[in-house]
Amino acid sequence: METPLRKDSEIPLKGIRPNIVQSIRAFRVPELQDAATKLKQHFLYANLGNAQNKQDILDMIAAQYTFPAHFGKNFDALYDCMTDLVHKSGPQPGFIVVLEQIPAHAKFDKEAREQLLDIFRDAADYWADRKIPFRCFYSFL
Repeated sequence: METPLRKDSEIPLKGIRPNIVQSIRAFRVPELQDAATKLKQHFLYANLGNAQNKQDILDMIAAQYTFPAHFGKNFDALYDCMTDLVHKSGPQPGFIVVLEQIPAHAKFDKEAREQLLDIFRDAADYWADRKIPFRCFYSFL
């Protein structure tokens, strides 16, 4: 039996570049999870609403993304886990990543937020070089 062709309107995230880090805006987390399922891509979700500082952010991401126990809990180690470690585990279908409720307060200021998002931008570039979609959506608390 032949699989019917999908209409463009049925293709999840059709209008979103394959390698990008952007505000979650009009998307809802269940829609993004559904898109990942339909596209047969990894769905990584972290709710960071209870984080108070950088260490909390790293701990929460590590736990919610199920990083290995040896995760170094610094920004360099986060980049390594999002790229090299995953790349070495075999062929990858793509990623839809959500960082929800990134704190916006004195202990995790604008500079820290930008450093965090830069890691995910660098990861998107890494996967783009390998022709693998990596879309990261984020929101601030």
